[in-house]
Amino acid sequence: MLKIKYWIDAMRLRTLPLSVSGIIVGSGMAALLDKWDTLIFLFAILTTISFQILSNFSNDLGDSQKGSDNNNRIGPKRTVQAGLISGKEMQIGIIICSILALLFAGSLIYISAKNLSEELIYFYVGLALSCVLSAITYTIGKRAYGYHGFGDLMVFLFFGLVSTLGVFSLYGDGFQWLVLLPAITVGLWSTAVLNLNNLRDHENDKLSKKNTLVVSMGFEKAKYYHGFLIILGLSFWFVSVLLISALTYNILLFVALIPSISLIFHLKRVFQTSEPKDLDPELKKVALITFFSSVIFALVINLIKPN
Repeated sequence: MLKIKYWIDAMRLRTLPLSVSGIIVGSGMAALLDKWDTLIFLFAILTTISFQILSNFSNDLGDSQKGSDNNNRIGPKRTVQAGLISGKEMQIGIIICSILALLFAGSLIYISAKNLSEELIYFYVGLALSCVLSAITYTIGKRAYGYHGFGDLMVFLFFGLVSTLGVFSLYGDGFQWLVLLPAITVGLWSTAVLNLNNLRDHENDKLSKKNTLVVSMGFEKAKYYHGFLIILGLSFWFVSVLLISALTYNILLFVALIPSISLIFHLKRVFQTSEPKDLDPELKKVALITFFSSVIFALVINLIKPN
């Protein structure tokens, strides 16, 4: 039973709501256009969660191998570094999770095939393989991109654009510029969560030669970068709500702005924080604000539809 608990800890359940935010937004937009498909939604959620767990397992192993997970680290204890799960066991876990992720992704593509051209089917197959590869190579390998400052870009692309726009297209309506706006918000706020993680751990990351953007910019400048991510995300979110509410005559959609108001208070806390460890609670806050904003947005845009 203890071993099961350790594996659940390694899954980092608190990261999962953020990972499905783009799926919820993209699916909500598809439902607005009467393109809803329950099976596509369920398998998109399963696929995304499996990718996120794979990334978490790989991060656990990779950071342990490179020494950035150590006793000086501020965040939650990692299972491999703590000896709760061996490196060999985690490697097996990564292989199993990779297989499951590809099975879920393959099922998702199969279910959605009726809505896709042959070229798009091959594109999504390649995308699924690249998601697995990206999840693993974030911290594993000599060229792990998380150690060279590319983590932020990859999170923005995969959590925001790929997740939101990708699932929307699976429903069969192709690309819509309007979907891009909330996709950018989800990507920016997801990147902000990663930035908080890197702000919290920047001292240990620097000693471990994990060259995140925070390590490159420094703690204080990275706070301004964080403010940029949050405020730009808020701007795109407001424009998204404004445009879609106007197009659908659904003023109730402004309710989706309510959770994001607390981001202003979050920024105040970040700029007032001098101890990196005090930033740890803020990760969960931004992740949950992104998740609940996405859920409210997807539900409310489908309450009132234009004729």
